[in-house]
Amino acid sequence: MPTQSSIWRVGMIVPLGGTAGIFGPSCQAVAELAAAELNQISGVLGRQVELEFVDGSRAPNEVADEVANLVGQRRIDALTGWHISSVRHAVVPEVSERLPYVYTSLYEGGETRPGVYCSGEVPSFQIVPALQWLADNLGKRRWFVVGHDYVWPLQTAAVLAEPCARLGIRIVGQSFVRMDAGRINLLVEEVAKADCDGVLMLLVGHEAAVFNRMFAEQGLGDRMIRYSPLMEENTILASGSGATQDLYVSAGFFRDLATAGSFDLQSRYAAFHGATAPPLNNVAESCYEGMYTLAHLASLAGSTCVADMNRVIGELGYDGPRGTVQFHGSQAVHPVYLARADGFDFNIVEKL
Repeated sequence: MPTQSSIWRVGMIVPLGGTAGIFGPSCQAVAELAAAELNQISGVLGRQVELEFVDGSRAPNEVADEVANLVGQRRIDALTGWHISSVRHAVVPEVSERLPYVYTSLYEGGETRPGVYCSGEVPSFQIVPALQWLADNLGKRRWFVVGHDYVWPLQTAAVLAEPCARLGIRIVGQSFVRMDAGRINLLVEEVAKADCDGVLMLLVGHEAAVFNRMFAEQGLGDRMIRYSPLMEENTILASGSGATQDLYVSAGFFRDLATAGSFDLQSRYAAFHGATAPPLNNVAESCYEGMYTLAHLASLAGSTCVADMNRVIGELGYDGPRGTVQFHGSQAVHPVYLARADGFDFNIVEKL
């Protein structure tokens, strides 16, 4: 029977319901693969890795309360996972530098609290280069922003104002609705009235698919394109192939990414879970990155203590499915690709 000190328990916060629940099964499956792989090579500093899944789709205070209980009972030694920024803001005070926290989601940027390490994309190297490419190559310079009414969409829209103006890209309007409120039709109505070349979608999960379907039903794809920094294979499957005309997405990973790291991960994922595994996608792959960021960071620090990790995080770099990942302070930077939806998959257009 292993002792508690021989086990390293990682809390994995992923959405298991709600509009972001469309990502949950893939996130769980790839996290299980990462834990199994780490345990095959002696775990993390000799400690076997175990996962404790936390449902990140609930109200942020509920997620934070569960994390606080897990920390207080010493049931987790580290924290990671894909979840929205509102959850991150609620969780950080409960962690309070007591354990390392790798936040894997793309987000609005600006997280600097000690012990929080962000491995996901931020607007400066994900959204801004994509909008510049779409302007330079397709002439799309007038954008209407639609999104959910919470931290990531609102702050991202604000962050984009200065770089877009500098690049000659105009944000001609914006509209936001509460998540899970069933008000996506209001966004489509606003877009239909807008004088724009494209729609910047800051929508999450299932409701992004609903927007795509309504957008297509209104015939809006004939006069404007769409771009999203958060769209993956499950979402376009839920959208339907007829609802993804001229839909562009940027991310650090796509299932069809033709790199050695991507092929290796897909091969291992299929061998581990079999043909019926949930689709591997960029949201799920971020959870894989979160697990390996923790492992690499512990190895670099020679310790699983958050204070030791804080001292070396700016030196961390490694190669993975996304390519070379290098931390600048507590923020990772890695390659990002622009893709165009093609049926139920993506065609890579450009490395940004």
